[in-house]
Amino acid sequence: MEKIVIVAYRPLKGKSDDLEKLVVAHWSRLNSEGLVSQRIPVMGKAKDGSIIEIFGWKSEDAIELAHTNPVVQQLWKEFAEVCEYIPIGDIEEARKLFSEFTPL
Repeated sequence: MEKIVIVAYRPLKGKSDDLEKLVVAHWSRLNSEGLVSQRIPVMGKAKDGSIIEIFGWKSEDAIELAHTNPVVQQLWKEFAEVCEYIPIGDIEEARKLFSEFTPL
């Protein structure tokens, strides 16, 4: 069964552009490994520069497989070089009843 996730990234200093490029490529790279659903991902940018991404993993098994997949491990290493993962609630817009983000 598909699992929808919302993830939030805060760019490291001077890495905003690199993070945006990586987030835009994220789903395609996961898809090439057969790990995500065909649901089109949604990506947005907050006023503070944080980025949110909403996408679907194919299943819980796919999430588990990602932890041992070398392509995904490389991808996660690239994310670690440009951002920190943060709880969605740490983004000001996410605390509003209707959260608005600028599309990527």
